[in-house]
Amino acid sequence: MKTSTIVRAVQAALIAAAVAVTSTAALADIKDYKFELVDQSVQAGPDKVITVRLVNTKTGKLVPDAVIFATRLDMAPDGMQEMATKIVPVPGAEPGTYKFKATFGMAGRWQLSLGAKVQGETGTVENKLVIPAQK
Repeated sequence: MKTSTIVRAVQAALIAAAVAVTSTAALADIKDYKFELVDQSVQAGPDKVITVRLVNTKTGKLVPDAVIFATRLDMAPDGMQEMATKIVPVPGAEPGTYKFKATFGMAGRWQLSLGAKVQGETGTVENKLVIPAQK
C-alpha cells in the first residue's frame, strides 16, 4: 500500500512540474518580437527587394513561420504618406527572414509598416521601419 502512495505522489509531482514549465513558456510577450532591416538602404527604382528579419529580442533568435498579414510602404517620414507603393511578398527567404518586392518611385525616406502573427503567441507584432532610398 505504501508503494502505491509513493507512486501517486511522484506522479503528482511530475504533473505539477510539467504544468509549471508550460505556464512559464506561455508568459512570452508579443512586445518581445521586432522586425529589423537586413539592408539599411535601397536604390530608388522598380522591383527592389527588401529583406527583414523577425527577432525574439529576449533570445536573439530569428522567428520563422510568422504570418505577415499587413504590409504598407509609403513616404510618411518625408510627410508624403499619400505616396504609397505596392509591396509584394517574395518566396525563398531563409527561416526567420521575409522578403518583399516594391518600386521606390523616388529617392527619400520610405516607411515599411508590417503586422504579423507569431505562432503560439497572442497579439500582433507591429513595426514601422524607415528605409532610405538613394538615387
